[in-house]
Amino acid sequence: MPENLPFEFFFSPAFSADPYPAYADLRAKGPVHRMGFPPGADAFVVVDYEHGRAALADQRLSKDLRNGPAWFGEMVAGTDPVLADNMLMSDPPDHSRLRKVVSKAFTPRRIELLRPRVEQITAELLDDMAGKGAAELIDAFAFPLPIIVICELLGVPDRDRDRFRLWSGALVEPSAEPEQVERRALANAELREYFGALIEARRAEPGDDLVSVIVTSGELDDKELRSTLALLLIAGHETTVNLIGNGTLALLRNPGQLRYLREHPERVPDAVEEFLRYDAPVERATFRVATEDLEIAGVEIPRGAFVHVSIGAAGRDPAAFDAPDRLDVTREPNRHVAFGHGIHFCLGAPLARLEGQIAFTALLARFPGLRLDCAPEELSWRFSGSILRSLSALPVAW
Repeated sequence: MPENLPFEFFFSPAFSADPYPAYADLRAKGPVHRMGFPPGADAFVVVDYEHGRAALADQRLSKDLRNGPAWFGEMVAGTDPVLADNMLMSDPPDHSRLRKVVSKAFTPRRIELLRPRVEQITAELLDDMAGKGAAELIDAFAFPLPIIVICELLGVPDRDRDRFRLWSGALVEPSAEPEQVERRALANAELREYFGALIEARRAEPGDDLVSVIVTSGELDDKELRSTLALLLIAGHETTVNLIGNGTLALLRNPGQLRYLREHPERVPDAVEEFLRYDAPVERATFRVATEDLEIAGVEIPRGAFVHVSIGAAGRDPAAFDAPDRLDVTREPNRHVAFGHGIHFCLGAPLARLEGQIAFTALLARFPGLRLDCAPEELSWRFSGSILRSLSALPVAW
């Protein structure tokens, strides 16, 4: 029978530390459960692979939050979120128009051209770590690698990366505490101002960067431009930070798999896919809103209700994956949904895969004695209750 999950369910430290037993318990009771998030709204979470994958591609589930309850739409409009007018938060035909503008920059062929530069950045970061014997891997490697790459791709100075990190954290943390609400409002305002100035600069003097391509396309208005650039900046680094952090931790907790991967570096691409399945960088997909009354796995979803698909739960579904709680870097096939499914499949997937493959190949080769440098119970996770699965820190030594 479906359960009614309280608002606090996703926010407990125990759930953040290891959500998978809770998801398994829910899955045993049914694929779909009512949840109290956002508070005061009809909301549901899908925790199995079959129905979750189908929901990700269901056109009756809108990504435009203005299709939600009137009070929610008014609240969204009142806060004027900088991330509200991009391809991730829209439906066709707007989605198709917005996605088309940037899609040519993220084809596998174009991303492969970035390989030498990503390898160079990776080597430089590992050089900085090498003489120290220990490091906090998120700050030293997992964060700077993708943020430098996306900054260079967009054409924004990576000296601003600490500001980007603060803005990103403020926008993805789902807290309703007054302090966090204030930080989120400030981040919204500062990002709008930052990208507004950048847009005007590129209009006046276009370059060969992605911002110039998007600005000079003539396809997007100023609000869509700011929102699209903010999305590319935030999504272009947050998920890869989590892929590197979560994947490294998974290996350190599974020494047999770590040893195998060191001995067989040619399996790193398969390992990256397994990290994406095993401890997905995005734990729950972004909101969807039912545009009509519908059913998922026999559960009635009323029009205007919010639907979350748990990517993390889908990746551990035994109906879809053999021994899903076991890390297996040779797993084949591996039809995870870490990058989504359907028209909203992650545009940056080729870049995330390239960065992950280069990062793990170099990290394991450079530090053969890599080990966790704290007690496992001392690890903590950022953004309790967020859609992201993100370590606060990962101390390592070698």
